Amino acid sequence: MKKTTRKHPILLLTLALTFGLAMAGCGSNNNNAADNAGSGNAAAGTNAAATDAPKETTTLSLGLLPSIDAIPFIIAHEQGFDKEHAVNLDIQTFKSAKDRDVAFQAGKVDGISADLVAISIYNEAGQDVKITSTTTGEFDLLTGNDEVQDVKDLKGKTVILSKNTSTQYTMATLLKQAGLSEDDITVTEVPQIPTRLELLKNKKADAAVLPEPFVTMGAASGLRVLSSTTSAGINPFVLAFPQSAIDAKGQAIRDMYAAYDEAVDYMKSHDQSEYIDTIVKEVGYPEEMKDEIKVPAYEHATQVDVAQVEQAFAWAREKGLLTKTISGEEVISDVQFKN
Repeated sequence: MKKTTRKHPILLLTLALTFGLAMAGCGSNNNNAADNAGSGNAAAGTNAAATDAPKETTTLSLGLLPSIDAIPFIIAHEQGFDKEHAVNLDIQTFKSAKDRDVAFQAGKVDGISADLVAISIYNEAGQDVKITSTTTGEFDLLTGNDEVQDVKDLKGKTVILSKNTSTQYTMATLLKQAGLSEDDITVTEVPQIPTRLELLKNKKADAAVLPEPFVTMGAASGLRVLSSTTSAGINPFVLAFPQSAIDAKGQAIRDMYAAYDEAVDYMKSHDQSEYIDTIVKEVGYPEEMKDEIKVPAYEHATQVDVAQVEQAFAWAREKGLLTKTISGEEVISDVQFKN
């Protein structure tokens, strides 16, 4: 019994030492784990800080005409959606396509709201200009002559438009669909859009091709819409950039479209009264016509239909504006949308 009793202190001591070493080992492992976790958290914090660092804002200048296709870009800027996507839209508005072209060729704007005929002319002149998307626009053919009730009634009449642009292309298409040709009318060239409306209102011509807001302004003064690009099934409206700008500011262009789409969503989810003052101010509607403005049901930006490009290019070749062999695919950029 004594012999057996003496074994207990030794056994207890051995167990205590073993347990103590085990606990020390666990403590060491836990401390290492905590140290590793702390290092991991620090690294994660560094990565998070790098990820959360705000992107540098890039300025993208756009040359736009005072028409409805400019509205989503204007809303994107006015609501700050562009800044949220790290791009600053510098919007410059021109009263005519020719004024826009002068600024574009002088390098004063990065991109422009253009038309398919202009794209053909740019590339004919050796400028590598690409379409980055279509835009929501419309040309209407207006008249104040009671004798003109249909497009076919314009035979022998005078029409105001801007030559070598999509206004002339639109007129040619409308005439063709009515069984007439451009030779059946007399064209008065007036590049400035506001002047076209004033001349038509003052009976200086029988019809004129106009965009919004001038269509609504004309209708308010008694003019009538004979036809439009929508009813004719053509859409010549695009946004375009030179390839050099696409190469230098490709991400800014993608950011611009993100802001554009957000502006479209904003207009769909908000009452028109919440942003109509911006449209009146920036697009040029008269204040008194605020309640008559109908903002289109804009959709997210999409790429242009190649068939539309080819159709416009075919007309440009007929007019001698395009002599080079250039396909529609060649003037479409995939900076935002894949072909």
